[in-house]
Amino acid sequence: MIDRDAVRDNAKYLRNVRPIDPEEIAEYIDGAPHPAVVKQTLREEAYDLGLFEQDDGTFVPANEDDVTPPGWSPTQFPGDYSFALEDLLIQRYGANWHVGDSGDRLRQRVRQLKEDYYRGNPVEYDDDAALGYAIYHLPDYYAAVGYVLDDIAETGLLSRRLRVLDVGAGTGGPALGLHDYLPDDSLVDYHAVEPSASADVLERMLGETRRNFRTTIHDETAEAFEPEGEYDLVVFASVLSELDDPTAVVRKYLDVLADDGAVVAIAPADRNTSIGLREVEREVTPVDGDVTVYSPTLRLWDGYAPSDRGWSFDVKPDLDVPGFQRRLDEGRDAEEDEGTFVNVDVQYSYSILRTDGKRRLGIRANASRFAKMAEMDLHVTNRIDLLAVKLSHNLSEGGNHLFKIGDGSQAVDHYAVRTNPTVLNADLEDAAYGDVLAFENVLALWNDDEEAYNLVVDGETIVDRVA
Repeated sequence: MIDRDAVRDNAKYLRNVRPIDPEEIAEYIDGAPHPAVVKQTLREEAYDLGLFEQDDGTFVPANEDDVTPPGWSPTQFPGDYSFALEDLLIQRYGANWHVGDSGDRLRQRVRQLKEDYYRGNPVEYDDDAALGYAIYHLPDYYAAVGYVLDDIAETGLLSRRLRVLDVGAGTGGPALGLHDYLPDDSLVDYHAVEPSASADVLERMLGETRRNFRTTIHDETAEAFEPEGEYDLVVFASVLSELDDPTAVVRKYLDVLADDGAVVAIAPADRNTSIGLREVEREVTPVDGDVTVYSPTLRLWDGYAPSDRGWSFDVKPDLDVPGFQRRLDEGRDAEEDEGTFVNVDVQYSYSILRTDGKRRLGIRANASRFAKMAEMDLHVTNRIDLLAVKLSHNLSEGGNHLFKIGDGSQAVDHYAVRTNPTVLNADLEDAAYGDVLAFENVLALWNDDEEAYNLVVDGETIVDRVA
């Protein structure tokens, strides 16, 4: 048994002197342990010691600078990860995994997973279902998490040294996206909670990560797992809809969030899962509570919380179709549409929560300047000034462009309708999801058919992106 305390003490001393060589430390430890044992001990202690392992096997102090947004905009699922997944498929089913009985089983698992998600049914994962899920969801989950991390990194709140807890990690899409989003000199202590057959796929995919992206998989449910210590990032990616009591689970893990950490929850953009995510967000962020919404659904009015339907999602460019999806799709039934087993749309709902009171944008509405959505019934048929967050891309299928907006006080849905595009209201179109917009002279109307308010942006309306 190696003297860990001695290894730690020597490492603490040498870190400020020169690169830490396991062979050198071995000379100072009673019992003269083999350098390989010292190296493994240093790897296990590296995160707590803040040590980064270099290619030559020595250790140096980790770079703890903040992450600068890397311009995340993937066009495809990386080849190394694709090969790793196909390697798993070949190991289980053979080289022609996508045809015959194995291809039929995988397609049926994908069909069932899609149906269960749509119906809100419990989802069970055996080996076939886990691999089918990986084929269908690894690419879009990989892409989505990086776009969400941009919200944190752009304000300097994402460190290169991170302790991460991925609750319901699935087959690894979010983990791989996080890995590729972070700079190569990051030091990450990554923990995945995954009790299903997906853990076997996850383990293989994590085998493609860098040596300083240390990974541990916990084969337990989110409810049963007892985390130790604090985490800088707690991730719930496409898992809340599968939990019996998602609000209780999120509250549990908020308790192990570092003071300057963030909970990141992501859900598919479909109606049920998106609204479900927003319901959890609202339940854990009461008006007078210690947990706040960092982004994207900012509450611009102090003392108010939204109670509208809450269906809101972002849209990013599609990915190229990976070969493993194309091959599975080629074996679809004759009555199924081309692309039934292809999933490269990057559309997702998300919520970032913090306990330090920080928000992506610090803007607050002023009653002397702006109308409040909670009181919109007082303003119907009037022109008003309004401060709101853009919460969708164009939702219309032709005709006037339509955008969901909110100010954090709304009890019903509000939409900005651009009926007369001008240079002065172009920011409504050009602003990104989550940006704050100031509307001047916008016409408030009630839409009986949709049971929602329409804010008409015409030639008399000015829209400015505030932030």
